[in-house]
Amino acid sequence: MKITRGIEQKPVKVLIYGPEGIGKTTFASQFPEPVFIDTEGSTARMNVARLPKPNNWTELLEEVWWVIREKPCKTLVIDTLDWAEKLEIQDLLERNGKKSIEAFGYGKGYIMSAEEIQNFLHILDKVIEAGMHVVLTAHAQIRKFEQPDEMGAYDRYELKLGNKTGSRTSPIVKEWADMVLFANYKTYAIKDGNKVKATGGKRVMYTSHHPCWDAKNRFGLPEEMDFDYKSIKHCIEDDNTDAVASVEELGPFSKHEINVTDGLMDGPAIVSNEDINKLQDEYAREVYKPIDSELVELMKYNHVKAEDLQLAVLKEGYVDDVDFPIEDYPKEFIDYLKENWSEWTEKIYQATK
Repeated sequence: MKITRGIEQKPVKVLIYGPEGIGKTTFASQFPEPVFIDTEGSTARMNVARLPKPNNWTELLEEVWWVIREKPCKTLVIDTLDWAEKLEIQDLLERNGKKSIEAFGYGKGYIMSAEEIQNFLHILDKVIEAGMHVVLTAHAQIRKFEQPDEMGAYDRYELKLGNKTGSRTSPIVKEWADMVLFANYKTYAIKDGNKVKATGGKRVMYTSHHPCWDAKNRFGLPEEMDFDYKSIKHCIEDDNTDAVASVEELGPFSKHEINVTDGLMDGPAIVSNEDINKLQDEYAREVYKPIDSELVELMKYNHVKAEDLQLAVLKEGYVDDVDFPIEDYPKEFIDYLKENWSEWTEKIYQATK
């Protein structure tokens, strides 16, 4: 084991989504030395480097693995993710002899599809490890949304990843990305006599969550920016190493001066491997207490603390007290949380934001 300290300079995982025709492909083409895996043929009229259009899921995976081995570019672009999902679902049906994803019964097909997309993201992590950026483009769809604790519903933009898989697949993809950018046309409603008409149409992108769309970034970007690659270029191509803290490799665990955080200790201390394990065990017992072991593992994997889950369960209306102990949740509800964990990680993120 090695401990590192400081900001790591590493390739970026970017998800860009928006309505058709807004320029997602053109935006992606401005990343450093991109190579496209064009699942829908949208680059045919563009002067870009591309791999052959994959005819099925297996071909798409083979192309990604080829990029990992050969490193032919600085950026791999999957254009688009929702069309790639169609290839994945078709492959799932053919392998299981089904004519429809509904034929699996009781939502099982959608769970299997989401798991396959999760595996695909793990492969894309290999692209990052090989030193290349990854850009995913996707279309947006409008869906009626109603918050459990509010009256009425409103329209919001979401990733176009199927009618039912979206609730499982979208959170997985958004969690995976370092930067989720929602591109749209900014319009204004102008009253003209007794009528209201829309005007404007400037292309903008949003970088932070809003009730009407999902977006995020880990680079301190403004909430709204021009839909122009120059707006984020410094996040992708910043070579100013003087402005970034160096990564200090502390070597294998033995006795090192490290900063143990998350409430374990205050300030630097000389600790041993045994000390670290003891402190981590004590911290885990304090944070998770006697919670179902499988649920604890899921929480640890997504860095979810007990109070984070309690807050989300409160906001979803399942309890009326934020201090209601997780260990007192009914077993049926614990099983429900584990079976729908991808969906709940998104709810927890929204509750604790």
